[in-house]
Formats: sequence, C-alpha cells, structure tokens
Amino acid sequence: MLLSDAVKEACRPHTLRFVRDGEELFDYLERRGQYEDKRRSPRPDLILLDLKMPRQDGREALRKLKADAKLRRIPVVVLTSSTARDDIDFCYDEHANAYMKKPNSFGDLLGLIDTIGNYWFQLAELPSED
Repeated sequence: MLLSDAVKEACRPHTLRFVRDGEELFDYLERRGQYEDKRRSPRPDLILLDLKMPRQDGREALRKLKADAKLRRIPVVVLTSSTARDDIDFCYDEHANAYMKKPNSFGDLLGLIDTIGNYWFQLAELPSED
C-alpha cells in the first residue's frame, strides 16, 4: 500500500498501472483477460518489480521478462525489501536494470520513487517498442 501511495504521489504526470502478482503482470503485458484492450493496457515504459509476489515471484517474472524478445527492452527496476546477495546477483544476472532496497519510512520511499522517476523519465533515453 505504501509503495502504491508513494508512486502515485511522486509520479503524478505519469499513468500508473499496478498488478497484484507475477501472473497478473504477464496477463497485462500479453493482453490477456481483462487486459485485452490495448488502449486500456498500454505497454509500460518501466516496470518496478518486487521479488516477493504471490503466485509467481519476482525472480520468475524477471527471468520471463528478459527471456521474451518482445518484452526484454522494458527497463526493470527491482524494488524490494531483500538485501540478500543471492537476490541481488540473480537480478543482475537476469538483466535487471537496477536493484534497490525499499526504504523503511514513507518519506524516504517517496524520495526514492521521485529519484527513479527523474532518472528514467527525464535523464534516460528509453527504448522503442520494437
């Protein structure tokens, strides 16, 4: 909930979409079920991925994202509570674009989300959908 609130507050000019787990993420990205309408489920410019998701965890979702030729160019920032070296190494081995630990306070989380937004949407050049 706090992450959702922080992202909504920090990324005001951007359209945000939230999914509950890795399976719903791929329903969205592959436009299945409730996400069939391309206008209502546009391709994301950036994915914030938590490793600890139900049904399909972030590790498996990252592996699938980066293995799919149509999806691998979408930047993925892993934003999670884990500081385990195995998790960090795994994510970079699987081509995550960044790995960041969730801060403990809402103010720090808001600052981190603002920094992520500034970097990816103002400084970085994003890839095309091709």
